[in-house]
Amino acid sequence: MARRKHHEEHANHEAWAIPYGDLITLLLAFFVVMYAISSVNEGKYRVLSTSLNAAFGGPQTRLNPISVGDNSGGESSRRGPIMLNGSAGIVSPFPTRLAPRLPPVGRQLDRQLPQPMLAADRHQVGRARDELNTISNKIETALGGLIERGLVEVKKTDLWVEVAIKSDILFESGVAKPNQQAVRVLGLLADSLIGTPNPLRVEGHTDNRPISTAFFPSNWELSSARAASVVRIFADQGVNPDRMSIVGYGERRPVADNETVEGRNANRRVVVVILADIQPTDDGDLESTVDDTTGMLTPSEDNDRNGG
Repeated sequence: MARRKHHEEHANHEAWAIPYGDLITLLLAFFVVMYAISSVNEGKYRVLSTSLNAAFGGPQTRLNPISVGDNSGGESSRRGPIMLNGSAGIVSPFPTRLAPRLPPVGRQLDRQLPQPMLAADRHQVGRARDELNTISNKIETALGGLIERGLVEVKKTDLWVEVAIKSDILFESGVAKPNQQAVRVLGLLADSLIGTPNPLRVEGHTDNRPISTAFFPSNWELSSARAASVVRIFADQGVNPDRMSIVGYGERRPVADNETVEGRNANRRVVVVILADIQPTDDGDLESTVDDTTGMLTPSEDNDRNGG
């Protein structure tokens, strides 16, 4: 019996075509997306190009000058317009007189009278200045020995007299109870203040060494308590309590570097500020003085009484 001959099937050599087609399709899609992302909007590019050309390559443009200070005919108002060089994009310099730079407030404050005081009667301002000079001379005479030793410093201006006393001669470390020397020193100072109507402000200052006790959780409380102790001694010596106020600054107003022993000693101080006694003007404006440390106007005693 004849055996049936079996023929082998031919292998499919075109199986690679399908994945190759998929790869080509993906590459085409990838390049289309990349082209879409990288293409430049020609319209926007032309607008930008026109703007840059007008700014840097156009004709000169005239700008009206901006007056600085007084416009009533100063040097700036007589100058011509500012020329803008279109080719270079640079404003041409022009001579002008700028307003003088104002001095900083505070310690470098100009010692002229502030604007609120200019409305007051000049005779009254002069009288207040003479009173401060008299008080300052009395204090310097009474505390001359301490001033020579550098334990007390007196500063005077047209608006106030400042007496800075080192706390080390008034209080023991970390307490607000005055010692016996404090009673004597503050008694001499009080004798110079009795009988004068000037408002008084007593400031307490400390160094930056932290304190945390039951009585004084921080230097705020310690400085305020020391200022209050000074005010109490003044009141016991006969100074009118209605004239006095207290401020506790803690370590926030140093006058020296707290990194040294001498600096901390200078920062521990009590400052008595005697303000000028100027009454309200005829138009109802009340007196104002300038705080030497902050440059801020301080309301007068009458202003405080009237709830201003």
